[in-house]
Amino acid sequence: MKYTAAHWGAYRFTPGDTTLHAVADDPAPSRIGRGWVSAARDRRSRILTPCIREGFLAGDGGTGRGRDRYVPVGWDRALDLAANALARIRDTHGNRAIYGGSYGWSSAGRLHHAQSQMRRFLALAGGCVGSTETYSHAAAEVLYPHIVGLDLKALQDATTALPLVAEHCELLLAFGGISRRTAQVASSGTARHEVAPWMAALQRNGVEAITVAPERGDLPGDWLAIRPGTDTALMLALMYEIERAGGSDAGFLETHTSGWPILRGYILGKADGIAKSADWAAPITDLEAATIRALAARLMGKRAMIALAWGVQRADHGEQPLWAGLALAAQLGQIGLPGTGYAFGYGCTTPVGRATRLIPWPSFPVPPNPVRDAIPVARIADMLEGPGQPYRHDGRTRTYPDIRMIWWTGGNPFHHHQDLRRLDAAWQRPETIVVTDHSWTATARRADIVLPATTPLEREDIMMNRRDPSLVHMSPMFDPMGQSRDDHAIFADLAGRLGIGAAFTEGRDAQGWLDHLWQRAQGVATAHGFALPDLAAFRAMGRFDIPDPDEARVAFAAFRRDPKANALATESGKITLFNRRIAAMDLDDCPGHPTWLPPREGAPLPRDAFHLISGQPDTRLHGQNDTGAESVAAKHRDREVCTLHPDAAARLGVAAGDILRLFNARGATLAAVRLAPGMRRDCISLPTGAWYDPQIVDGAWLEVHGNPNAVTRDQGCSGLSQGNVAHSCVVWAEPWRGPLPRLTVREAPLVCQGEAGVRNADA
Repeated sequence: MKYTAAHWGAYRFTPGDTTLHAVADDPAPSRIGRGWVSAARDRRSRILTPCIREGFLAGDGGTGRGRDRYVPVGWDRALDLAANALARIRDTHGNRAIYGGSYGWSSAGRLHHAQSQMRRFLALAGGCVGSTETYSHAAAEVLYPHIVGLDLKALQDATTALPLVAEHCELLLAFGGISRRTAQVASSGTARHEVAPWMAALQRNGVEAITVAPERGDLPGDWLAIRPGTDTALMLALMYEIERAGGSDAGFLETHTSGWPILRGYILGKADGIAKSADWAAPITDLEAATIRALAARLMGKRAMIALAWGVQRADHGEQPLWAGLALAAQLGQIGLPGTGYAFGYGCTTPVGRATRLIPWPSFPVPPNPVRDAIPVARIADMLEGPGQPYRHDGRTRTYPDIRMIWWTGGNPFHHHQDLRRLDAAWQRPETIVVTDHSWTATARRADIVLPATTPLEREDIMMNRRDPSLVHMSPMFDPMGQSRDDHAIFADLAGRLGIGAAFTEGRDAQGWLDHLWQRAQGVATAHGFALPDLAAFRAMGRFDIPDPDEARVAFAAFRRDPKANALATESGKITLFNRRIAAMDLDDCPGHPTWLPPREGAPLPRDAFHLISGQPDTRLHGQNDTGAESVAAKHRDREVCTLHPDAAARLGVAAGDILRLFNARGATLAAVRLAPGMRRDCISLPTGAWYDPQIVDGAWLEVHGNPNAVTRDQGCSGLSQGNVAHSCVVWAEPWRGPLPRLTVREAPLVCQGEAGVRNADA
């Protein structure tokens, strides 16, 4: 029996068999894993040989990207072209003209982590422009250091353990809900999925749970069907009602927070003449004022946890609900107590709130990037469209670089990014684009040079997640498909062409690096009081479980006990409910304290329009495995499925299984209809990740597969974080009555006869 692992679970398999089995002690194996093998072995979507875009060879300047044919070439030819292009642009324009793009979900293995391999290579080649923050929670990453003195990684590490919530909490107020769907995954891999059993424990223990979201979701309990983008207004109203009822914990606010008098004045209307009462919030949130007052009364009488999902801040002014939720928890005075207080991210990935020891396992080493410039990750199109243009980010005015080359590895911005039609146009601007990947994603189909990589099922690696109590040896299940190579081998060959081969490999091949990483891991284990077997023994075992893994943390417990001795790294040493540094930035879209700022799109909702919700699917990780059997089977008539309230469907004249055209000024997409009463009547939910497939149909631009980012807005949520605003999106909908366009993303792009007669097939 062999083992392997992915971001969605750990698995066993028998050599020679093509079936993966979740490890026996996983209480809730992910649905995503059921589509992994079929996606990885789909020959139509796999890149089987190095390819060069035909127009690139003809010198078209990038105008054919996304529409062109590809010429299969040998590895030497492809690597020579890629290395020469990098050297030419570096020598002509400098390393600040190179953008190194990658996102961290490529592999759960520590060696074949595509982002690390690419960053090491580009750093040694002189550096590149990189990116900061994430699409998942950029607003949180920038805001939290200001208001609690912790970066998001440290805050997530310290999050109060879920078992303590089940044991001690009486009322769990979950803005954005808590989802088993998103809890399937963990960056760097996981062996167990505990969120679903934890939610069952909440119910058994009688914890009152309230979901505040446009969609009911998975959390058992009450549901407040709030209007999208208005969570901050509800939080402010709850604070108003609690303060007026005498329910504020004045002692905690005095000793553990700064700025409460200023925030209190705003809430009571002393600053702007508008009291943020339940009556004020009711028409904004579409919740009854009596419901808001009743919720405030319940919070005052219970041991409460205020929890926010990551998706709440992926919207206009996304910092505000994070800050307002923290202020509400501080007002109740229960931060730092077991099972109560404030949390960000329960259920958004498996490890948030996991009660386990945190072990700092080693990773593939990446040297410092000589180019210090980096853009917020969701501002790619802005950068490509506006070289030299200024923008604000975390208190600084910065300038977009002039990018002449994009090197993208193990990721797909044509999934993550918003307003993909705009990105498609901006993507034509660089001189050269190189993509290393195993599949013909929309990004690979828009590259000039395409280098085929292996999948995690085709190479040896080690899953070492600092937040998971198991280490998993990842044995190859299949031989590499076609001419694919692992990322390390690809970059080692490229490094050799640029004269940095020895620095990149340090004399090690992939096996040598695995030996090196395991030796370092053995040293880490010894420092933490246990021993790891040698690599050969670990390979035979397949899995190693950390002894005595349980460690239930309470966020801010030490700070609560002694706020002076354990002061936070904020401007006041306390939780800042008014932050002078943010106020001094003088940002209209992010003032110095939690503030109600209406969304720039959808307030008010135009006539006959819908709010679009674009959360994560349950059949794939982002766009990964979209060609797999599980994701394909969940579609209808080859389209991604959107969810509507039955009354909304009746208004549109459609039934379950019909096809809708969702559209706005940015674009349009096709999706099949599913009906569910647990959805607001003015909302449509369409999960992300359907592979982007834009076509011209009847003379009009149309994304035909059901990708919501064909219509989402590409704008920073504020001048503080520049995070994405995917959930602040308005669309119209109409029945699609014509013939359904054939999908093209299920097929490899047209590949013509190669220079040496090599075709896109196994060598």
